[in-house]
Amino acid sequence: MTSISLLLDPVPGFCVKSKTLKQAVVPRTATSSLSQPTSTNNTTSSDKLGAISNTPITIPKGLKIFVNIAWDANVPPPPAGSEDAIQKAMRGEDYPESNPDGWFVPVVVSDLRDDKDKAGQSAFVVDCVFNTTIKSRTLKDADFKVFIIELALQRVESQTSLSLSRQIGTPNIASKGKLATRQVLVPGLLFPPGHPHHKSDTKANLIQELASPTAAASAPRAKGILKSISNSHAPTWTWTNDQCKIRIIINVPNVTHADIPNSTLDVEPRRVTLHIPALYDLDINLDVAPDADSTSRHGLLGKGVIELERSRDLDVDGAKAEWRVAEKVIVLLA
Repeated sequence: MTSISLLLDPVPGFCVKSKTLKQAVVPRTATSSLSQPTSTNNTTSSDKLGAISNTPITIPKGLKIFVNIAWDANVPPPPAGSEDAIQKAMRGEDYPESNPDGWFVPVVVSDLRDDKDKAGQSAFVVDCVFNTTIKSRTLKDADFKVFIIELALQRVESQTSLSLSRQIGTPNIASKGKLATRQVLVPGLLFPPGHPHHKSDTKANLIQELASPTAAASAPRAKGILKSISNSHAPTWTWTNDQCKIRIIINVPNVTHADIPNSTLDVEPRRVTLHIPALYDLDINLDVAPDADSTSRHGLLGKGVIELERSRDLDVDGAKAEWRVAEKVIVLLA
């Protein structure tokens, strides 16, 4: 699956308020601004990231969750569909998994961030960003608005493993907190054919993007879960299992905005490849037997390669990735 980098500058729409129905344990990498314990030790950014990614946080039952519904033209739009197809999707009768021609609404979901409610009590905020083409119907059609809210809650639950109440409130605010500009990686297949961002998922394109014929011919046979496929540096990375999905955090401290348009991140059921020209090449292959040297040689921090190899297949259709500029990492959830 080929992903493309997009800059989102979401426009606030409205906000809904829910609560967690039960306690949940969420990896800290599923949160973008959780309070961290104070330490007097001097650590590097990668050290901090490694520690955070392996330290889950417990979110108690009854905690308020604010969900910002926002709009951005760079989010993939829904495919063309008849009113009958749209109504079926709203009733939950037609899912893309069972019908590849079914109507669906793409959404970019942010990580959780901590905040306070009006009483000063702890709460969390998450942004759900939709394409601007559905804004008008959402604001005019009450049933469609209910559908969009339910879709947002489902996607948040899928990403975070939280269970959210459907007894929601609607604060009289456009958003809880300011919506920040962000760089995200979106599967090119979500854009309809003919759209400038649409990308076909072909193996030939994947090979051409990752290595030249000369580099591929000279590369040694892989002996571990990772292998370098060009002369670029293999970045350090960590992974966690947050119950529903596998989260991979890749350290890319030297990446700039200029590098992202020429970069590729591809996800297959048993493989992840990242190529950033002249900087980083990473190939995580879950079907190649790991050896004792592969962890240190290719920079895997935290959990071992054997545990990752034994994990379930990656969720290719539901994969999403985000380049976090401030943290200097790419986060893949699949």
